[in-house]
Amino acid sequence: MRTAFWTSFLVLAVDQALKWLIVVGLNLREELLINIWPPYLTLTMAWNRGVNFGLFAADSVWLRAFLVILPVVVSVWVWRWVRKEGAHAGLQVAAGFLIGGALGNAIDRVVWGAVADFLNVTCCGIRNPWAFNVADIAIFVGAFGLILVSGAKTTRDEG
Repeated sequence: MRTAFWTSFLVLAVDQALKWLIVVGLNLREELLINIWPPYLTLTMAWNRGVNFGLFAADSVWLRAFLVILPVVVSVWVWRWVRKEGAHAGLQVAAGFLIGGALGNAIDRVVWGAVADFLNVTCCGIRNPWAFNVADIAIFVGAFGLILVSGAKTTRDEG
């Protein structure tokens, strides 16, 4: 399970470092919009207090607590499931992405009270109204990876 640990650690470190660099270092929280490669890539400050795409975004202490606890519980469950499943490298990497991303967004909710979303990618004449972050990408890649590789059995990796 070393691969899962280091993958989740690396994803979490990159996510949190970029958030601090962009939100605090570039002062995106006050600038609100920084053009990087217009119109394709902009940094757009969005504080997500809800779940995906800001759904259920109430300023409730209970919702915030739930949205901090849920990713921790899911991360523990995924860790245990992957370990039981056989823990081959592909499964560990996918789990590491999902766990690192989930914990990154949970940390945001504790530190800032909301998830810091800032990446906005637009292409092909279609304006994307949503922003996301590295943790969101990692969660998607990890979940998709778990779906793709979860059936592939190998010998149990005790590492």
